[in-house]
Amino acid sequence: MCGRFAQYQGMADYLRELEAEQDVISGYDNEPIARYNIAPTTRVLILHSVEEGLRIDPVHWGWAPFWAKGKRPDPINARVETVTTGKFFKQLWPKGRALVVADGWYEWVKDPSDPKKKQPYFIRLKSQAPMFFAALAQVHPGIEPHEGDGFVIITAASDRGMVDIHDRRPLVLAPEHAREWIDPELSPARAEDIANNLCLPVDAFEWYPVGTAVGNVRNQGAELILPIG
Repeated sequence: MCGRFAQYQGMADYLRELEAEQDVISGYDNEPIARYNIAPTTRVLILHSVEEGLRIDPVHWGWAPFWAKGKRPDPINARVETVTTGKFFKQLWPKGRALVVADGWYEWVKDPSDPKKKQPYFIRLKSQAPMFFAALAQVHPGIEPHEGDGFVIITAASDRGMVDIHDRRPLVLAPEHAREWIDPELSPARAEDIANNLCLPVDAFEWYPVGTAVGNVRNQGAELILPIG
């Protein structure tokens, strides 16, 4: 995790849930984003802080430092256990904190009778409210994409029932902690505390099986998140 997720509401819906205190200095509207099957390496709308306020920018999902480029595919996730201390993401921590707005994510579970078969599940909040994934990002100013830009989603260990779906999950923050996460005045110690101790508990989520069409990145319709069986 996290390898696919959904971002289908309008940006104003996510901002309303976040109740951000900082001004949003980039333009946005409330047209539904309508992406039900976001895959790595695509450009995804994220929220991040700059000196003037909050920006919404489309950023490449995946990032690696310049010295690791080309050795293997850019990581799309960062483990919370090592992201604050390891050298790989040192360039992004802690100043590169960002939020990925989402409505849920997908995981695949192997069929015990046939390991070649995998059943996709959609995971969302029981309240069906918007989610805020803690992320780290590098975003250069300007309209044109920059070669070094990208983001990773921070993941934590799953527990209780969710571990049957996958042993990792995105670090999902409640709105009040998501607001703190992107506050440029937040201390590194408090950011580390949020990352390690304040993600939403497994009890806040629900999950159910969905159709295998989500396995094809070309499929993007709302039917992908409908339960089956």
